[in-house]
Formats: sequence, C-alpha cells, structure tokens
Amino acid sequence: MITGIKQSGGIRLDAVPELLGDCRVTGNLKGECVGVTYDSRTVNQGVIFAALEGLQTTGESFVKEAVKRGAVAVLGHGLSMKGRQVPYLEVPDPRRSMAQIACALNGNPSRHLKVVGITGTNGKTTVSFLVRDILRAAGCRPGLVGTLRYEIGDRKIPARRTTPEAPDLQQLLYEMLRAQCDSVSMEVSSHALDQYRVDGVDFDVAVFTNLSHDHLDYHRSMDAYFEKKALLFQTSAYAGPHTTRVINLDDPWGRKLALRGGSRGNLITYGKCPEARVRAESIEMDLHGTQFMAHTPWGTGKINLNLLGLFNLQNALAALAAGGALGIEFPVLVHALQQAEAVPGRLETIPNAQRIDVFVDYAHTEDALDKVLGTLREMTDGNLICVFGCGGDRDHMKRPRMGEVAARHADFLVLTSDNPRSEDPDAILREIMPGCRAAREVRSIVDRKEAIAEALGLARPGDTVLIAGKGHETVQEIGEERVPFDDREFARELLDEMDRKQRGF
Repeated sequence: MITGIKQSGGIRLDAVPELLGDCRVTGNLKGECVGVTYDSRTVNQGVIFAALEGLQTTGESFVKEAVKRGAVAVLGHGLSMKGRQVPYLEVPDPRRSMAQIACALNGNPSRHLKVVGITGTNGKTTVSFLVRDILRAAGCRPGLVGTLRYEIGDRKIPARRTTPEAPDLQQLLYEMLRAQCDSVSMEVSSHALDQYRVDGVDFDVAVFTNLSHDHLDYHRSMDAYFEKKALLFQTSAYAGPHTTRVINLDDPWGRKLALRGGSRGNLITYGKCPEARVRAESIEMDLHGTQFMAHTPWGTGKINLNLLGLFNLQNALAALAAGGALGIEFPVLVHALQQAEAVPGRLETIPNAQRIDVFVDYAHTEDALDKVLGTLREMTDGNLICVFGCGGDRDHMKRPRMGEVAARHADFLVLTSDNPRSEDPDAILREIMPGCRAAREVRSIVDRKEAIAEALGLARPGDTVLIAGKGHETVQEIGEERVPFDDREFARELLDEMDRKQRGF
C-alpha cells in the first residue's frame, strides 16, 4: 500500500517555511523532515502531519495521535495547538502546502518523466490504458495511475482512488523513476484538481474527454464541475508553454474549453467534426469492433479497433492525439491502437454458449449509460436487457435520469443494488424508478446476485444483457462492510451453469 511516507530523502525542517511561502511558524524548527502524511496512523519520527479538513472529520482530531507517534511538526490552518509540544506550521491551505512538501521530498519526479494527464467524466480509464499501450509500442517504459490500478514498472498495485493524495502520488512517481520508468499515463479526477493532489506535477500532455452529470453532490453545479476540470488546462501549476492540450471538440464542454481565452500551451482537438485536427471518418461498427479512417497532422490511415462503440472511438482518438503530441510516429500509433484490448470492466464480454451477448461495464453516470446502451441497441437484433443501480451517499439527482436513459434504450430493466454504502438500497431504487416510466418492463430486485440471475434468465438467443455500474470492482460496499462480489465472475458462473444444464450435466 502506498503510504506517503517513504520519500527519496529529507529536507531541513527550518527550510520548509521558505518552501511554502505564506507560512506562520509556532515553535522551534529543528532537525530533518523525512516525510509528510495526512494519515495519523502512518506517522513516525521525522514526519510532518498535515491536519486536513474532511467531509466528516477534521484533521485536528488526529493531531494528538500524530504527535504521540513522533510527528516532527504539524501542518494546518486554524488549529488550536495549545499544549502541543511540537512545531506548528500555519498555512492558508494545508492540502496545497502538503503537495509542495511532497514534491520537494521526492525530488520533483515528474520533471524527469513524460506525463500524460487525462481528465473528464467518462473515458479516463480507457484512454489512460491506450496511452500506456502507445508508449510501450514506442519503446518507452510507462507507469500508470488510475481507477483500476497503479503500475510501477512490472508491479501492479490495487488503486484506492483514481488520483491519490499528493504524498502518495509523488511517492508513486518517485518509485516509477527508481523502476526506470520514463513516462506515466495518469487519470486526473476533478476531486484531485480541487484538492491540489496533482500540484507540482509537470504535465507534458493534458487530455479532456468529456463532461456530463456526475459528482454534483460535491461540485454542486455543472459550471463549478467544469471549472475544476479546466484547471488542468489553464493553471500555470499544471499547464505551461510546453504542455499540449488535447481536447474533445465533439463535446460541448470540450469545445468551450478549447475556445476559452487564456488557455496555455499548444492545442490539438479531436473528434468526428470536420474542424478537429485529429478526426475520424468512414466509421463502421459491429459487435466485434470499430473501423475508421484517422486523419491526423502526422499521417492518415485506417484503424481497426477491437473496442466497441462511438465512445471508444472517441477514446482512441484522444490517445492517438496524445501519442502524436509526444512525437510518436503515426505507424506506431496505429499499431498500438489496433493491438489494444478492452480494459477490464469496460464493456467486457462474458463468453457463453447460450448465444446471448453479455457485457459488464462500469457505466455509472447518465452519459456513460446512454452511450453504452445506445451502442448495444444498434447492434442487438433481439431484446436488450439492462441491470443497473446507483451508488449510495452520492449524487441523488442523477438517479431518475439514469432510469430515463435506461428506459429509452433497453427493453427490460432490472433495478438492483450498486454500492449502497450507508443508504437504504430500497430507497435508492425508489429514486430511480420515476425515470423508468417509458420502460416496457421494470423489475426491482435489491440483491445483486438475484438481479443478475433474473436478467440472464430473461435472455434468449440473440438478446443482449448489460450489467452496468460496477465493472471491474471486486467488492460491494454495504453499510460499513466491503463484501466480495464481482459482476464478471458471478455472470460467468451462472452462464457456465446454464451451459451445463443445456448439455444435460
């Protein structure tokens, strides 16, 4: 597990205020700082504890434990340090200062890597994998940071969040350098941009995929959500004169970003529209893949993708533009994209002998579900059956909207529990239901296993079943528990059992 502690070296504690700039010191700064962390449980001798404000707790609550464990100083804002025998660094924003310290401790590792950052509501994971594959095809040794996992050379580490907190991220980048990586493909979430997790990362390429309704429980409005995404392309902390901005011109928010004044760096647009610098023409799709003619500043040629749907075409164009921006030759770009396989849990096929097309996908937003179901609708001769739910303790507004999208495309809907967390699963399904009025048939089954079994039982040869929402996830968050559950494994087991029964075993 990444802890944010094992950094590359130490810095004198009395040099930290100068590093931070606006910093008021209480106490005597002696000795060396060897690490910075936001988690009091990982504090040891020589580590600065950053007391951060959380949604449910305050960092101040954990100062006592951090000091007991040997914190060399506490970093915070507005803390009461009365009686604490440890120096206190008062700063305007502890998160930003924590990132600055983490960068210094790790020797600013991103300066020695080619860094591609990908942001947007949907497509980040697929684009990050495609960029990684392109870098490999070009002879590079890339690392990966994203929703599915972190990759450091040949090591694969389960991801706790899409973009780690700054100390963890800087440590990851440092470890990549130690593993002789020369590049990194990184997902950048809106939360990461808002919370300064990527402060100090030197981006060579910044990619914008799209923006749609999500995370409004956090950002409150689409405009505010957009402004956080736009930070990656406009703020000098990330986008400098050397940074190439790769932006989806087919997306209305992408077009707004591309046309916005004050954006920094070079611009490469992509999409199907004629004015895009990297564009797709002569598009053909089926359940086996997507074919198109790619027109780019570096060459023109036909690309045969093993990925399904227009949304994956957009993802491929984004990766193509990012690779071109890094100076990778066009034939290498084409070869890498044609060899790329589907990302785990992203429209992943579950093979079976029932002549039913079964897919598992991570789609958990209105836009993602719309695109995936729209793609499958066009390619399905029989009925389209969709199993989905909505996560608990998240944006309530998107629940009926997702129901409306599903009802528009699918013939049968099976509503079920996603990750209910602290919410009542039945209450979540009731909030989805008003959007499902246009559906031919809707069944509401809280137990996810029973719901998937119901959907597969409804299917006949020629039908398509989409199990949406959790994709690659291997646990279900119910209350305080993380219960082992994988849509893909369970669907395979059921389909294998159906195959055995059909053969008379």
